[in-house]
Amino acid sequence: MSDTITLEDLKPAKGSTRDSKRVGRGRSSGHGKTSCRGHNGEGQRSGRSSKRGFEGGQMPGYRQLPKLKGFKNVLAIKQGQINVKDLQALDLEEISLETLQAIRKIHPSCEQLRVLGNGEISKAVTVKASYVTPSAKEKIEKAGGKVELV
Repeated sequence: MSDTITLEDLKPAKGSTRDSKRVGRGRSSGHGKTSCRGHNGEGQRSGRSSKRGFEGGQMPGYRQLPKLKGFKNVLAIKQGQINVKDLQALDLEEISLETLQAIRKIHPSCEQLRVLGNGEISKAVTVKASYVTPSAKEKIEKAGGKVELV
């Protein structure tokens, strides 16, 4: 006899497989009478399959929770806003999105800068922003500053 293994020699390890459950073959089989289906209820009938999400007649979880309202626009551009009165408090000659993010006045996730016209400014600053309100532009230029749209 040779030591080579052939397909006829292959078999699963002992105890790793079981015989299939043969139901309805008499009481002595242990699976007789109700054939492992219990006594009453719709589960004892043939062809019974529960629907996805069915919880036995109880109000299902997906109907117990309220509907979600609204949505989040993932394509929206995040804009940081700053008022003219806040520019007055900064000790910077040039104000841009990067400089404001560096000193943590605007969140790092913002992609554009908007300058709003609330308040007054008395010192000359250069502002580089994607949008400046007309009143803010007027106040900055009146104080001797410059506005550059980026």
